Amino acid sequence: MEYNDPVQKKRGICVENEIFQETNVAKAYMKLSVPLVCSMVVTLIYNLADTFFVAQTNDTNIVAGVSLGMPVFTLLMAMGNIFGQGGSSLVSRLLGQQEEEGVRCVSSFCFYITILVGIVIGAFMLLFRLPLLAMIGASPETFSHASDYFVYLAIGAPIIMLSFIHSNLLRSEGMSKESMAGTILGAVVNIILDPIFISVWGWGAGGAAIATVIGYLTSDLFFAVVVLRKSRVLSVAIGKSKVSHGVVFQILKIGVPAAIVNLMQSASVVLMNQFLLPYGNQKIAAMGIVLKISMIALLLLTGFAFGGQPLFGYYYGAGDKARLSALFRFCVRFIGLVAILLTAGIYAAAPLLMRCFMDSEGIVADGTVMLRWQVLTMLFVGLILLMTILFQAMGKATGAFILSISRQGVLFLLVLMVAYHLAGYDGVVVSQAISDCLTAIIAFGLFQTQLRKEFRA
Repeated sequence: MEYNDPVQKKRGICVENEIFQETNVAKAYMKLSVPLVCSMVVTLIYNLADTFFVAQTNDTNIVAGVSLGMPVFTLLMAMGNIFGQGGSSLVSRLLGQQEEEGVRCVSSFCFYITILVGIVIGAFMLLFRLPLLAMIGASPETFSHASDYFVYLAIGAPIIMLSFIHSNLLRSEGMSKESMAGTILGAVVNIILDPIFISVWGWGAGGAAIATVIGYLTSDLFFAVVVLRKSRVLSVAIGKSKVSHGVVFQILKIGVPAAIVNLMQSASVVLMNQFLLPYGNQKIAAMGIVLKISMIALLLLTGFAFGGQPLFGYYYGAGDKARLSALFRFCVRFIGLVAILLTAGIYAAAPLLMRCFMDSEGIVADGTVMLRWQVLTMLFVGLILLMTILFQAMGKATGAFILSISRQGVLFLLVLMVAYHLAGYDGVVVSQAISDCLTAIIAFGLFQTQLRKEFRA
């Protein structure tokens, strides 16, 4: 897997980052992906700790209220990723083409537009709080808890969204360790504050949201310092934030499909909660815990898939098909193996994992079945994530968009509705696994028709 670097100089600008110069693509990939996975693990610990501390109240309504509020957080993440992932995809390709001034303008634009959009979204959420809470499935028993969580997330919307900008852009420049450090720092602050705000001070669901916002603010400040003091090409200078309509389109055509993935995750949770609502809040609480645990596999697979994005974009921008092909083959084998191991471990430990969060026989029994179905198809999920990232990194908006609206989007909705009418509650439980299998088939077809030619010398 070693190849000579095809580009040493271009338009008089030297390639400086040794990760992109690395002749062994597997080694370069691990340098970028391992720090990202570490940050994902810490994010995972935060999410599990957040659920754990909420569950320690032994109030099913609080657990359900926070579970209902999670799609709101996913929405904010999605909006941040429009410019975080869309910007990082363009930055990677620009670096491959040695267009460093373009990188400065793109990074500055993404920074300031995210703050502006965050303020608008936060205001919208507060203005339409009541109908939005009804939409996500809040019942009279869970309304006050879901509302507390919702309001503080709305207030912190610009802060939460902004954290996804530099965490992505720093990795595009090769500073995966710095991106990891900022993410870990914010998560640690969050974990420390959770028990204080939720239990000691008795703020409940609202305390969980406040801790989340403060954690992301800490990450934002850290990232800003890194960009100002250490980055070679990224910028937060407002004077460089003006870009052409063509550049905005380049960002949006990748960022919007990336955001749709997160939005569809929110929509799928809302829909699943709506279908579970007739079966009681216990089912919703169990699914809320299950989705947090299944995030173990999902975040790790996402981390390994995203770890290759800067390299895929850089190699594609530089026209280096040999490294592009070698990296893709390695990622398929590696991510596939990780997915199989994660599935086996979580499937076997499902009852124990559920009991760690809530020692309720009903929730453990329901959650065990739900969790096993959620992780059964993680091999397909890993390959879907890899294909999606590949389309994004190479600027292929059509493929990225189709995959974005499939697994937890339009395809999932169709599967959920059919499965519910055919099998009721059991249909809801198995719908995600069926959707994963169908989306994997679509991903393979898209690769064959849209990307295969890009790997031919």
